[in-house]
Amino acid sequence: MSQLSFDAVIFDLDGVVTKTALVHATAWKAVFDEYMHGREKTRGEPFREFTHEKDYLPYVDGKPRYEGVKSFLESRGIDLSYGDPEDAPEKETVCGIGNRKNIKFVEILEANGVEEYDSTVSFVKELQKKGIRIGVASSSKNCKYVLKAAGIEELFETRVDGEVSAQMGLKGKPEGDIFVTAAANIGARPARSVVVEDATSGVEAGRNGAFGLVIGIARENNTGELYKNGADVVVPDMEYIDVEWIEKWFRKKPRDLFEFWDRSITVNEAAGNAKNKANINPCYLKSGKDTIFNGKKPVFFFDYDGTLTPIVARPELAVISGDMKEVVERIIEKYTTAIVSGRPREDVEQLLGIEGLIYAGNHGFDIAGPNISMIYPGAEEYMPLIKEITGELFGRIGSIPGVLIEEKKFSLGVHYRLVDKKAFPEIKKIIEKTVRDHEKLRIMHGKKVFEIMPAIEWDKGKAVRWIMGVLGLSWDEASVIYVGDDTTDEDVFRILRTRGVGILVTDEDNPSFADFSVKSPEKVKELLDEILSTGK
Repeated sequence: MSQLSFDAVIFDLDGVVTKTALVHATAWKAVFDEYMHGREKTRGEPFREFTHEKDYLPYVDGKPRYEGVKSFLESRGIDLSYGDPEDAPEKETVCGIGNRKNIKFVEILEANGVEEYDSTVSFVKELQKKGIRIGVASSSKNCKYVLKAAGIEELFETRVDGEVSAQMGLKGKPEGDIFVTAAANIGARPARSVVVEDATSGVEAGRNGAFGLVIGIARENNTGELYKNGADVVVPDMEYIDVEWIEKWFRKKPRDLFEFWDRSITVNEAAGNAKNKANINPCYLKSGKDTIFNGKKPVFFFDYDGTLTPIVARPELAVISGDMKEVVERIIEKYTTAIVSGRPREDVEQLLGIEGLIYAGNHGFDIAGPNISMIYPGAEEYMPLIKEITGELFGRIGSIPGVLIEEKKFSLGVHYRLVDKKAFPEIKKIIEKTVRDHEKLRIMHGKKVFEIMPAIEWDKGKAVRWIMGVLGLSWDEASVIYVGDDTTDEDVFRILRTRGVGILVTDEDNPSFADFSVKSPEKVKELLDEILSTGK
């Protein structure tokens, strides 16, 4: 891995690396106009031209081929059979029309050749010199062909495209599957990786994949739409971004919420603008009050330990104060509220003792609330292994003074807050080896705790999205506010960036993906009192 604060950059292909986005748009227009003319002749439907602004960008751009066909047809009120990917291009199905478009795309490409964006290729080479891993992720099934035709296939260590997605059953954009898979293929985590996209569905996929930085390239004069869908920064071309700027971004620190409650900031204050046209999303410049009260109704998600209660020496001592409990009860009377904790769900329910809340325990593996109940599929299969590892660790490190091993059904925590510093390296070594020996497990690092979890792509951020989905909440309609204190809460902060509010509870001055910070649980209570008095 690199010595920088980020390890990988995953590039979209069309419109980012190669100048093929226009070829796709041209092919789509030719196919859809021909199809709509056909419907005019056979069904008497008035012909309406397929346009770039009104049709291609909102319904087709960036999406897998068949999803693009389905999306456009639905926008015109047309319901066709999906068909089969092997359908002939003449067949009137979603797949048939999609296959017709692919033939047209290849025809145009063979006639005109493939050009790359020199600035992007130069940037890739700069990244490689710095030891940054490089991948390409595209919805297109022609990705490999295009890279070869452009003579740049060797620049990318991994390729996750439409063909790979079909083989692996990956969800298409705006889900983040292809970007997350590309990062995993080169040994990188989304938290320490960058996505570069030119489509609105692509920047949304980067946001949903919880990447540390999502860069939008506005080739279509669509800066506002890229910002709206999740881009942290939008540029007209990659020449306006360099490694120094990205490194500075990954070292960003949250603003003190009370210091900036009524005060906004400039672009330079917010991100250290390295180049004039590399401007960050305007949402990062707003005051705390304007960010929270943005014309939408707040929805609250809270961690428990270190957020609603102070950090204590032993987990069972984290009892919520009467004053804090009272203000949380007042919050849930007005706003949808959920607790998202690393503790077992039953444990945090008992400690908090408030009805009417949604409780997500075990980092979101176990969720329950009014008319809601979900245990993440497959999580229960890990229970015997977690029990086995718990016993194994009790035997190996349980006798070390201060070690607390907490079995939590779907995970286990090894707390070392009370451990002598000299014993820590040995504990760390044993835990890391234990996890290496069991490929079905992974480690999450919390505050003075190792969390041993199932090696499943699920975390607090995905749990928050799931809760929003089951409640029918959208980013456009809700002001989603997450308050947490731990490194495990960073998964939520990255999901929320540009479309919600992440608030870190800390008295330290460290980088975080949270938008704002408050210094203690007491300040959390002060914030909630302020929101209750200000909100309507």
